[in-house]
Amino acid sequence: MTSTVTDMKALVGRLEEAMNARRLDELDDIVAADFVRHCEATPDVDVRSLEQFEEVLRQDAAAFPDNVQRFTHVVAEGDQIGIFATYEGTYQGPLGPFPATGKRASFTFAGVFRVAGGKLAEFWITWDNLTILGQLGLLPAPAA
Repeated sequence: MTSTVTDMKALVGRLEEAMNARRLDELDDIVAADFVRHCEATPDVDVRSLEQFEEVLRQDAAAFPDNVQRFTHVVAEGDQIGIFATYEGTYQGPLGPFPATGKRASFTFAGVFRVAGGKLAEFWITWDNLTILGQLGLLPAPAA
């Protein structure tokens, strides 16, 4: 099945809505069962299925229960669709080795999805961990 640019933009729009509303049951119609996520910012998080992707989203929502992600720029070509996005949320944690701080983070991230069979099949995503850790108070204060 070939997806048009309009179809692909609608698909990532549905993903954005489902993630922000915490309606992970809707992902069955949006994300392929064998979905793969690549992320240099979290090299120890291996995602090779829809179920593992849903678990990552559940953990993220537990750590940042009020998080909102907005896809501010969406560009599609061929079978790929790129996003530039914002993420905001209060760190109620824990997530990974870091304790909850109750502080708010606001940052940008970018990614590219590959679409196959009318679903999101693969995702390359990146963000700046130092920006986030600094906002959350998890980095040492700079020397005076």
